[in-house]
Amino acid sequence: MIKVDVRRKAFGPSEILRDIRFEMGDSEAVAILGASGIGKSTLLRLIAGIDEAFEGEIVRPQNIAMVFQEPVLLPWRSVLQNLTLVHPSLGEDAARAALERIGIADKAGLFPGQLSLGQQRRLALARAFAGRPALLVMDEPYVSLDPQTAEEMLELTEALIAETGPAVILVTHSEAEARRLARRTLRLAGRPATITDGGNPTAGKREDTA
Repeated sequence: MIKVDVRRKAFGPSEILRDIRFEMGDSEAVAILGASGIGKSTLLRLIAGIDEAFEGEIVRPQNIAMVFQEPVLLPWRSVLQNLTLVHPSLGEDAARAALERIGIADKAGLFPGQLSLGQQRRLALARAFAGRPALLVMDEPYVSLDPQTAEEMLELTEALIAETGPAVILVTHSEAEARRLARRTLRLAGRPATITDGGNPTAGKREDTA
């Protein structure tokens, strides 16, 4: 379902990524790890189709949702409207049910700025899952959260993935998060960064290192 072949990605004279190749099947979860500044977020933006200025080819489903490091909510719209405006086919009852599912139904009339960071992250997660994506792309979604809130978010994410069954690509610095959410781990390394895939993605959980 998903095929990533990034032969080269550069910003001006600076080459960031080279020869990034891997494939994923339906409902497979892959974590991408690597040092800060190595190019993980850049790769994720290519996979999500946000940045198309690269040499290579990416095959992906049309229905993609992305959860960014920052919640990226509409600050002038209510919590409820952040769901219904992004997903017009989602009725108000379904939107309220989605807020109930993530534990912020009582915040429906508030604005994002009136929420805690953890609540904003929950809303961003609800927005991503509301469209029932075939591919969920997550860029360090638990960064800056305290340990208890991060654990609650991890548990919620695990449950929502189990309920909806998307393929998942997770960028994280945390080995523990990778173990929790992914069955396969890839690692970016080098300058420019490269990555290799170990082969058959159904061969069980393992780490593939460039």
